[in-house]
Amino acid sequence: MSLAQLERQFRRIHHLQHVSAILQWDEAVMMPAAAGDARADAMATFGVVVHEHLTAPQLVDWLAAAEEEASTGALDAAQLANLREIRRAVKRASALPAELVEASARAQMRCEQAWRTQRAAGDWHGFAPLLSEVVARKREVASILAEALGVRAYDALLDEYEPFCTSADIDRVFAHLKAFLPRLIDEVIERQRGEPVVPLVGIFPRAAQHALGRTLMEAVGFDMQHGRLDVSHHPFCGGVATDVRVTTRYDESDFTSGLLGVLHETGHAKYEQGRPAQWSSQPVGEARGMSVHEGQSLLQEMQISRGREFLRFATRHIAEAFPDAARAAPQAFTADNLALLFTRVARSKIRVGADEVTYPCHILIRYDLERALIDGRIRVGDIPEAWDAGMQALLGISTKDDYRDGCMQDVHWSAGAFGYFPTYTLGAMTAAQLFAAAVRQNPAIPREIEHGTFASINEFLRENIWSKASLLTTPELLRAATGEPLDPKYFEAHLRRRYLER
Repeated sequence: MSLAQLERQFRRIHHLQHVSAILQWDEAVMMPAAAGDARADAMATFGVVVHEHLTAPQLVDWLAAAEEEASTGALDAAQLANLREIRRAVKRASALPAELVEASARAQMRCEQAWRTQRAAGDWHGFAPLLSEVVARKREVASILAEALGVRAYDALLDEYEPFCTSADIDRVFAHLKAFLPRLIDEVIERQRGEPVVPLVGIFPRAAQHALGRTLMEAVGFDMQHGRLDVSHHPFCGGVATDVRVTTRYDESDFTSGLLGVLHETGHAKYEQGRPAQWSSQPVGEARGMSVHEGQSLLQEMQISRGREFLRFATRHIAEAFPDAARAAPQAFTADNLALLFTRVARSKIRVGADEVTYPCHILIRYDLERALIDGRIRVGDIPEAWDAGMQALLGISTKDDYRDGCMQDVHWSAGAFGYFPTYTLGAMTAAQLFAAAVRQNPAIPREIEHGTFASINEFLRENIWSKASLLTTPELLRAATGEPLDPKYFEAHLRRRYLER
């Protein structure tokens, strides 16, 4: 069978990607700073090796023969889906010359490494030339892929993170956000002025935060035998399904950001650990796309972990982790107070610290800017002014001359991840719709969460999302899980219920 030959080739590619994932984790977590240039060259070469496997000449014949097998009805549903995903991967890779793949990877690695120090220093003028090189390479990539795939340039990049989706699809659901969010933000902020909150004051040692994170990760279903928790400049979930690497960052004056970062990434990690082992080395076994992936992380963080039910379970663990602070201000360490703290809404500059009501505004700004960059309507030098204009229009905040907490705050563009940002808010909508469907199917889920039991919600996700991997397209997956396509009404209803009806 030619499909079997393709599967053997993609098993090799999977093993190469396994090695690459661990190297990327090491580069972010363990690598000494002076090793950056050599690592960038090594990773660029590694990317070329993967590209060579994806563009091997024999794949053309094997694909043609596999398509013939499919036409005879010889392949089952999983094999047909795998063939579809292999075809997509080969088509994208074959369109790109190896020299461009290598140059793009090297530019991204060097820019990302520089971002870690230049962002802290607010050194936009030192950073901009490196980012310009990344953008130039991504525009080349986008142009080539757009012609090969028959789509617009930005949509060719979006396809890497959100297959079977276009910017026109996103524009339709984002229009709903733009219609209701501004007024909702005003209403929630006004309401919360009358809700007193006791601040969390104290020193929260990193070691205690780390231990608390591990405790809650395991409680919600993360398998520590196949993963670990570390520290990086930017929280992420990496590695592979059998070795999932979660990272966060800690602030000893505020444990909440580190903890919620852990829980967010744990949502990603549970998806990785829950995908079917029998398909693990094949494209059909990969995560469906980033809106589904972000849907898992935001379901864990926003739908569950910031809710009162979860905090009634978690508060005891939190107080035990920080006994001095809890004894000094016991009223701060109650589930009701923590729920108010974890759902405080405020206009702010920083995306990763933003609440779930204002967060989509941060995404709308980045979505508009990255499309303009790829389309050539703006240059890298225009970003600070355009960023400030977007922040003022949507959030009433100026970032003028504040590069560190303005346009340099995210790692994504440094790493070449154009097309990723919109999936965060698509994921928030997906999370709201999935959680609503789960509770509709089993109304006991909120009570179970309150008692620290996560079996039912995890089983719903395992059955409807994790076990399906890339068997279905994203629209098919969501329709099968919830009975309807993505609908922003569930996200709006969640926000109104949590922030205006409590």
